Amino acid sequence: MDTLVHARNVLGEPLALCCDDPVTGFTRSGYCETNRHDPGRHTVCARMTAEFLAFSLQRGNDLTTPRPDVGFPGLRPGDRWCLGAGRWQEALEAGVAPPVLVTATHEAALEVCRLEDLKAYSIDLS
Repeated sequence: MDTLVHARNVLGEPLALCCDDPVTGFTRSGYCETNRHDPGRHTVCARMTAEFLAFSLQRGNDLTTPRPDVGFPGLRPGDRWCLGAGRWQEALEAGVAPPVLVTATHEAALEVCRLEDLKAYSIDLS
């Protein structure tokens, strides 16, 4: 598994790659890393579901329509994508949170999300 050595995940380990097809992350590195230019804190690596994509659209964030002008391919159920921690938390509270890859979820997500909740939705921990 590819890792980003200087960044840590919510387990305190090196941050794992979220997805490189489509290339995700605020910096489009494939990792859910964040920096001071990322007001949405795109730190939660999630596998998209139809329910979550519909929820996001209802909240004003269309994640399904391609936007080539900004390098956004549009997402389909099954795609992995770095979500804003606040949006994932909002989806959790609405009962439509998508599954999470905790090894690829940046530790900064813990500023908004509880580790127990992320683990409960984990698809990469046994």
